[in-house]
Amino acid sequence: MILAILGLLFGIALLLWSANRFIDGAASTARYLGMPPILIGMVVVGFGTSAPELIVSAQTALQGAPDLALGNAYGSNIVNIALILGLTALISPIMVQSQVLRKELPILIGVTILAAAQLVDGVISRLDAMILLAVFGLIFGWSIWQGRQNNTDALAIETEHHLANPEVSLRQAILWLVGGLLLLIISSRILVWGAITIAQTLGISDLIIGLTIVAIGTSLPELASSLIAARRGEDDISFGNVIGSNLFNTLAVVGIAGSISPLPVRPEVLTRDVAVMAGLTIALVVMGIARTGQARIGRFHGALLVVCFVAYTGVLIVSSMR
Repeated sequence: MILAILGLLFGIALLLWSANRFIDGAASTARYLGMPPILIGMVVVGFGTSAPELIVSAQTALQGAPDLALGNAYGSNIVNIALILGLTALISPIMVQSQVLRKELPILIGVTILAAAQLVDGVISRLDAMILLAVFGLIFGWSIWQGRQNNTDALAIETEHHLANPEVSLRQAILWLVGGLLLLIISSRILVWGAITIAQTLGISDLIIGLTIVAIGTSLPELASSLIAARRGEDDISFGNVIGSNLFNTLAVVGIAGSISPLPVRPEVLTRDVAVMAGLTIALVVMGIARTGQARIGRFHGALLVVCFVAYTGVLIVSSMR
């Protein structure tokens, strides 16, 4: 048990470090290859921060732990909105100016509805997984097209500033990219082993472990990226991280896990977890779309989001004791 706890903590720490190296390497490599700043912000950084969720869910699907895979994906979405965006707004109110990001918000609602609809029959089949991956491919292509049409968008300007004067060479960037990916795989295996061992020892379901410890652990790259961006006044990057990550988790992470092995779905995943995820997503859309030139997520909204996360986590803890 002690070894499993140490393995879990070490896996999370190594996951955070390797994810940061992977994202930095990917962003720097993309910049050297001439990718427009807005695409780096939307695709490389936004989706790259979800690499831990992708690898962990794939590992759990391979090891026959579907509850852990779904809990990690949907739990990370809840963590991204309620905890990460909430804490970021508490530190510094978020002013969203990017029109590209606001166009993605209704898409996020549609994707959430699709995810809920697929859970009604109690399983994520391989066909469901293929549909999720196909939708992800369409959105990915649309994001690239949008990015090329909006090089003067607020997100592009912030990303350009964020990546100004890179201090690493192309060779070092590629080394970070490849090395970070390898360490992500290693750390995810350690994390999954520790999480499953703890769950089995304490008699707690894989779903609860996935929704809490694993979801928070794999969301640490988003937390670090968002807090750093908030300190620099790069609000659109903070907001974009959450949108990009949630799209990636709902479509690509669940899609890849489901394509490896069909995922049985407990009833509470739909009635409790996805319901909370949908409610938070709707709140995010309401906060992120404004009639004026920019939307503001203030400290009051941030506090409400954090309270929602604490309440939801409390419900999970109580349910695990039954």
